[in-house]
Amino acid sequence: MCRFVAYLGPPISLASLLTEPRNSLIRQSTHAAERAEPLNGDGFGLAWYDRDVGIEPGIFRSTTPAWANENLRDLARMVSSRCLFAHVRAASQASSVAELNCHPFRWGRYAFMHNGDVGGFPRVRRTLVSELSDESFAAIRGSTDSEHVFALFLDALSEREARQQPDDLARAIERTVGRILELTRRHAAGESSDLNLAVTDGESIVACRYTDDPEEEGESLYVHVGQRYECVDGICRMVDPETRGGAVIVSSERLSDDDGWRPIPRNHLCLIGGDGTARLEPLEG
Repeated sequence: MCRFVAYLGPPISLASLLTEPRNSLIRQSTHAAERAEPLNGDGFGLAWYDRDVGIEPGIFRSTTPAWANENLRDLARMVSSRCLFAHVRAASQASSVAELNCHPFRWGRYAFMHNGDVGGFPRVRRTLVSELSDESFAAIRGSTDSEHVFALFLDALSEREARQQPDDLARAIERTVGRILELTRRHAAGESSDLNLAVTDGESIVACRYTDDPEEEGESLYVHVGQRYECVDGICRMVDPETRGGAVIVSSERLSDDDGWRPIPRNHLCLIGGDGTARLEPLEG
């Protein structure tokens, strides 16, 4: 399993998510509090958007552990953006530790990341790949179940090149989760899937917390909504959480002791608009 964080709001530095909070993502790479195994050392990745450059996100990924990469710390200090994805990886399902297997994944304007796994993926993969469009198949460059889920998502979008609203991304996530569960039931009966997913087009974000294991709550996921997120002298918090039109963070774990963190319920979507609003919806498998 892995840990990730997504941000949409007024521009902030990468360091505000990766290094400065008490429970920053880099700390979660060594001391994840809500996983049985606290280490996430099989690589990391970042995606960020700059409207002055274009609609596609910049990507930086590496197989080195996040805690040991000095380039990451320097980049985090210097780069800022209004839409950020960051991920630390713990390889699962015997997938190799390779740069192509590090999240986030990118295709055109979209960035995507995953915490969890597809149940029985080796048995599911052949049929999954055979049903993909040529374009989505070409998007797969690594060997992870996560990137194959992203390819399913790309095929689930109704108009790939059009600007998508949060509801469009959410419906594509719903179709993707439904297809994964259908494939798993057919080819790997009895296997369960954990699907904490996040996708963005740089204008909005949709994340989900999902598991079909009836005995488990699924991987942790939280949301925090406010006017502005700030880190001052090592203290990170949201300002004016009742004010709309500000910042939203989705994170595998609470980044700070701020009271505003809310758990995303099991099997729910979180839809985040460019106006700084967030809403939760049930996700039926």
